Amino acid sequence: MAYYLDLFSPETYEAFSKSQRSVSGFRERQQNAASKIKPGDKLLCYMTKLSRWIGVLEVQSEFYKDDSPIFYPKDDPFIIRFKVKSIAWLPKEKAVPIHDEQVWNQLSFTRGLERSNPHWTGKFRCSLNPISDVDGGFLEELIVAQLRDGRTYPIDDEEYERLVTHKAHRLDKLVTVSVPKDQEFVSPPQIHPQPEVRESIRIQALLANIGAQMGFKIWIPKSDRNSVFTEWRSEARPVLETLPLNYDEATIKTIEQIDMLWLSGRSIVRAFEVEHTTSIYSGILRMADLLALQPNMNIKLHIVAPHARREKVFQELLRPVFSLLDQAPLSERCTFISYDSVEEIAKQKHLAHLSDTVLDEYTEEAE
Repeated sequence: MAYYLDLFSPETYEAFSKSQRSVSGFRERQQNAASKIKPGDKLLCYMTKLSRWIGVLEVQSEFYKDDSPIFYPKDDPFIIRFKVKSIAWLPKEKAVPIHDEQVWNQLSFTRGLERSNPHWTGKFRCSLNPISDVDGGFLEELIVAQLRDGRTYPIDDEEYERLVTHKAHRLDKLVTVSVPKDQEFVSPPQIHPQPEVRESIRIQALLANIGAQMGFKIWIPKSDRNSVFTEWRSEARPVLETLPLNYDEATIKTIEQIDMLWLSGRSIVRAFEVEHTTSIYSGILRMADLLALQPNMNIKLHIVAPHARREKVFQELLRPVFSLLDQAPLSERCTFISYDSVEEIAKQKHLAHLSDTVLDEYTEEAE
């Protein structure tokens, strides 16, 4: 019996945790290494990015090649596979950090090194690297004991979520993408928001009220809702708790971060990014991310900002990276609406009897 390394990303850890944990897969380039592994050998599982030991799997078969999907709907890259039995599989809060003193000072490839020394990471460049019997026996015993009655190593859920990548569909294949999150604005206790932030919240509330009066369901990011509700005091607020959309996870997470959505049934009609920071780039980038993920999505996109920043919005929309999108330049899909225009629309009488096309009279395109 021998020990080998089995690397998981946070994404594949989550997928394997939800599975029956009976098959472990590797990329085709690892076929030669896989050929040396025999039934009875053990895979010591390690999560990259989080740098924690997460489980022990016992190999139950010789390797075999199978391209049928396990974790992904198609194009699963892990086609070199073993049947395995889970000896121990830890929840991420119980997974043991490699930098924990009892681990760091015991393993042959970390013992005696400064924790900032990257030399030890060579062992973790790819799965199926052999691990010595001494190191392997120690890790197996540690992980199994941790499963029975181990200590908890706290994890910041937001930080962990940022480590998880997602799969998105291109026409030709699945690709890995990340969905970065902006720093959320949180008003400290007894401290008022900065004037430009307070103004953007007011505009966000006006947009929500306009859309609601026109009969749309409203999406506001959960991190913004309390602030927006302080300005939007209507008794009837048709705000959605979840988005009724059938897209891949990467697309949903991107859409959820957009400042304001108007929906009719299960369709998004309009999307708004309300700018209130010194940089306009983040909102435009989110719109570009959305179109990259779903190029055929038919949504009217708007950047909403003070009129004084109109030219800056146009400069950003016309960047080469946005002008060279495969489907069409972003500037043809995304328009500018000033704060003043939102206020004018909000003052119109009988909004409940107006179509959302009234907004098109106030939008401006980059030229």
